[in-house]
Amino acid sequence: MIADGVEDEEKWLSAGIAGLQQNAFYMHRALDSNNLKDALKYSAQMLSELRTSRLSPHKYYELYMRAFDELRKLEIFFKEETSRGCSIVELYELVQHAGNILPRLYLLCTVGSVYIKSKEAPAKDVLKDLVEMCRGIEHPLRGLFLRSYLSQVSRDKLPDIGSEYEGDADTVMDAVEFVLQNFTEMNKLWVRMQHQGPTREKDKREKERSELRELVGKNLHVLSQIEGVDLEMYKEIVLPRLLEQIINCKDELAQYYLMDCIIQVFPDEYHLQTLETLLNACPQLQSSVDVKTVLSRLMERLSNYAATGGEVLTEFFQVEAFAKLNNAIGKVIEAQDSLPIAGVVTLYASLLTFTLQVHPDRLDYVDQILGACVLKLSEREKLDDNKATKQIVALLSAPLDKYKDIDTALKLSNYPRVMEFLNDGTNKEMANVIIQNIMKNKTRISTAEKVDALFELIKGLIRDLDEVHNDELDEDFQEEQNSVARLIQMLHSDDPEEMLKIINTVRKHILTGGAKRLPYTVPPLIFDSLKLVRRLEGQDESASGDEASTTPKKIFQIVAQTIEALTSIPAPELALALYLQCAEAANDSDLEPVAYEFFTQAYILYEEEITDSKAQVTSIHLIIGTLQRMHVFGVENRDALTHKATGYSAKLLKKPDQCRAVYACSHMFWLDEHDSIRDGERVLLCLKRAIRIGNAVQQMSNATKGNSGSVVLFIEILNKYLYFYEKGVAQITVESIQGLIELIRSEMQGDGSSSDPAADAFLASTLRYIQFQKDKGGAVGEKYKLIIV
Repeated sequence: MIADGVEDEEKWLSAGIAGLQQNAFYMHRALDSNNLKDALKYSAQMLSELRTSRLSPHKYYELYMRAFDELRKLEIFFKEETSRGCSIVELYELVQHAGNILPRLYLLCTVGSVYIKSKEAPAKDVLKDLVEMCRGIEHPLRGLFLRSYLSQVSRDKLPDIGSEYEGDADTVMDAVEFVLQNFTEMNKLWVRMQHQGPTREKDKREKERSELRELVGKNLHVLSQIEGVDLEMYKEIVLPRLLEQIINCKDELAQYYLMDCIIQVFPDEYHLQTLETLLNACPQLQSSVDVKTVLSRLMERLSNYAATGGEVLTEFFQVEAFAKLNNAIGKVIEAQDSLPIAGVVTLYASLLTFTLQVHPDRLDYVDQILGACVLKLSEREKLDDNKATKQIVALLSAPLDKYKDIDTALKLSNYPRVMEFLNDGTNKEMANVIIQNIMKNKTRISTAEKVDALFELIKGLIRDLDEVHNDELDEDFQEEQNSVARLIQMLHSDDPEEMLKIINTVRKHILTGGAKRLPYTVPPLIFDSLKLVRRLEGQDESASGDEASTTPKKIFQIVAQTIEALTSIPAPELALALYLQCAEAANDSDLEPVAYEFFTQAYILYEEEITDSKAQVTSIHLIIGTLQRMHVFGVENRDALTHKATGYSAKLLKKPDQCRAVYACSHMFWLDEHDSIRDGERVLLCLKRAIRIGNAVQQMSNATKGNSGSVVLFIEILNKYLYFYEKGVAQITVESIQGLIELIRSEMQGDGSSSDPAADAFLASTLRYIQFQKDKGGAVGEKYKLIIV
């Protein structure tokens, strides 16, 4: 029995090695003196060390390898003996007189190797004799290593086609029979190892057996290397015999390993032509065998084989590979009730990969696989298996990777049904995979129906989930929503009617997104809508009597309703910016009432919702900048809007902000490209008011800090004066500019002034600009010459 104590085992191994080396020494001395009798005597004693039962397989292997090295030297001696006139036949009989059976058989195999090389007897007869004689060792561990030695010394001496040991017409069959018989006996010994010893050590024995699996598997490798084993022989003899042994051994470890060996060592073409035989064996394996991995590896090999293309694919069609694999998977799942859902999905994922490689044009096959997966998933109450979830993601990703087109995936009716089984986190992950695929391949989705199906697939990203807290705005969330925003901007149809349907479809989906998502998803939809408006600019709305036709007005109605959703979040600053964008688009479409309404909504938001002083500053500058570009308003509407804007500017909390907003208002009253919007008086009024506010800033600074503070505001106003002077505003005179320059200098040189390098640099830059314009000459140069700096 194998000992429990590691120290005892080391002691026994050391004793075995010592005994082996001692006898090997005497054997070498006998070999050197050509003393055959002593050589056989000491070699037998050396090999007797292999009779031990006290070593674990790992330790026994160490002892065996030392003996193996010595046997190599002994084989060379036997070969030299035959060349010196010793009869190989007599030598073959002589070694059989060894006292113990194990040394006798090792010596017999060694001499047998020389016997075959001598060609004094047919290789098949010697091999048959050796494989039969080895039956004498019934101990699993000793028998395995003995037969492994036989396999090792005979592998290059098999009577194969083209081999120097080739005999008559049936010679290949003899080689195959020898390997199969040796394999069968080795497998029986290997399986029997699990019954050696107490039950409590079963796990330990299984681990030890696993370490020995390659000894058995080498036989299959030898079989695959026999040249004479053609497809016909493999199909009629080799595979049935192998499968019979594998099924009958009823051992989980052996069945899994040997099935995997068959798949790995024999050619892909053989697997394809014997697919049915191989698959029929799978349901007959023990229920605990990991059949899913076996089948997955088989399908992986066949997929790679199909990838070589050409005539190979025709073979797949002829043998109906898909139908057979699909049927086999169904049988395996049915036979193994305990197969976890992860295993089921793994099988279908492998079948899908195979199908996409062999039948890329058969979407019905792909949908059939997804449908079968849905059926099995629906039998489980809840999917909380991480492995299964990962496999479902792999299953759903496969069509995207193959077709590089979400459009194809949208044609699969069972695709969204599989996604339903993902938990919320993985659903979002899969939705992200879909979006990344669309962006990577620049897929064009141009119908509302497809957009609706797509947004149903990615609903994990566009709808709020119950367990996600409102304050959880992490980087991953932001990246996810940015991806959705990019997706929305990629949606396009050349047909305006269809594009409007797409916009309505997207709107329907994103408005369910909740307060966190809308700030990310509404803006891209608004800009998509405005792009459509600009495509329709100049359309004669009265020309079409069809109420359902796409018009800018209809789009603006949808846009206004969409932005209202932002005001309820609330996100007033974003809503205001979007209202102004829409107003500008309405301006380009010459829709004055629409533009005025958007401005009205923006003003309402400014007055009622935007209370933060910084947000007010940003918003008022957006309002001023947008209003400056508007040309569609009549005098009355424009005056109302500009009056409000200047009023808001003057009411900002901080005086410097007031000053800057007021002088910015001057741009609303003078537009070069529109003669009707050139009011020099109001420009001057704004600038004078800005100077007054600037003076107030100086006075406040003097009162609170004891100095007049910075004159940057005055220099900024000076630049506005120069701008409008250059534009030809008659009310901006040289005297007013000259007076402002003097004011700035006096403030900077006053007793209470503080040093401000930034202001100094700003003024110097402004004065250089004036000088530059003077030097430039021409009409502008003449105007600037009047200014004395």
